[in-house]
Amino acid sequence: MRNVSAKDWDALLEAQTEPTPFMRHAYLSAMEESGSASAQSGWKLQLVTLRHAMPPKVGQLAGAAVLYIKPHSYGEYVFDWAWADAYQRHGLNYYPKAVSAVPFTPVPGSRLLADSSQSQSALLSAMVELAQNEDWSSLHLLFLSNDDLQVTETAGWLSRHTVQFHWHNAAYDDFEVFLRALNQEKRKKIKQERRKVAEAGVVFKAFEGAQIQSADWDFFYQCYAQTYFEHGNAPYLNRDFFQRMQDTMPQNWVLFIAEKNGQRMACSLIGLGNNVAYGRYWGALERVDCLHFEACYYQPIAWCIAKGVERFEGGAQGEHKMARALLPVKANSAHWLAHPGFADAVEKYLEKEGHGVAAYMENLEGRSPLKAK
Repeated sequence: MRNVSAKDWDALLEAQTEPTPFMRHAYLSAMEESGSASAQSGWKLQLVTLRHAMPPKVGQLAGAAVLYIKPHSYGEYVFDWAWADAYQRHGLNYYPKAVSAVPFTPVPGSRLLADSSQSQSALLSAMVELAQNEDWSSLHLLFLSNDDLQVTETAGWLSRHTVQFHWHNAAYDDFEVFLRALNQEKRKKIKQERRKVAEAGVVFKAFEGAQIQSADWDFFYQCYAQTYFEHGNAPYLNRDFFQRMQDTMPQNWVLFIAEKNGQRMACSLIGLGNNVAYGRYWGALERVDCLHFEACYYQPIAWCIAKGVERFEGGAQGEHKMARALLPVKANSAHWLAHPGFADAVEKYLEKEGHGVAAYMENLEGRSPLKAK
């Protein structure tokens, strides 16, 4: 990332329709320089940049995208293990492949940073040429914006859709007003869950931006790592990555810390950008019934209402989030496969899968927790 001006990169990002803080130069640099997303961890960075060749803009950045060359499919949240298995069963190599995404971050947003639709198309063409020259099996743009999706579909890439759950702020005055917008069953359930946490003696405090001190980040990382270890995995992100967030992007974070009997025992972290909040990580050192829901949903939603934040994105998957008023939305990805036969097979597979996702979305929308208007 050092090879591209941070100022130019971020200016290009902010000109897109769906910029997120996770595509900022500082965020991607932190992934690379901390070693969290590196060649050693299976995320070898390959930048694709486009520069103007004609006066008066000669040399100016016209387009940019990140590609990660990968020998596996971990940390992507758009699952293609079956595709890799099919390649292997036919004696072909699916890896290495190239992914344009934010590592370990299933947040929809702009991926093709460009100053025009022509520049976006040129970026795609450059990616395909690079893939052919390097003999990569495929290219994947994950959680891309609607504008990016139009460009990839025009170029003949295959589209894939998954489902996420987002909360939308209907200008609620406070959390109680929000609860009154829900049907009785869901309203009752949320009140019961919050009561259990309160009766256990747990209280929360929100720390915003520069209020989050090094000791707070240390405590957060202890909780974050504990959650991964409890599931038998090492954490994707190391402590150095979050140190870089404190140093370079403090304004993009809010940390909710829970205390019980005066002792810190859990926390959750959300990202911020363009009046949107993004649920990212959580962890607890002690088990309390319903603590996860309080830390990861109710505290962030209450904070969003108080601050006038428009949307809270709950991350990948999780139909249970609907009971907390996070509603289904479609997330997009785009795929290019070098092998014509497999491209045809995947296209047929995605067509069937797409019908299933559409039916699933329709079913979910019929189970909205909001009161009928």
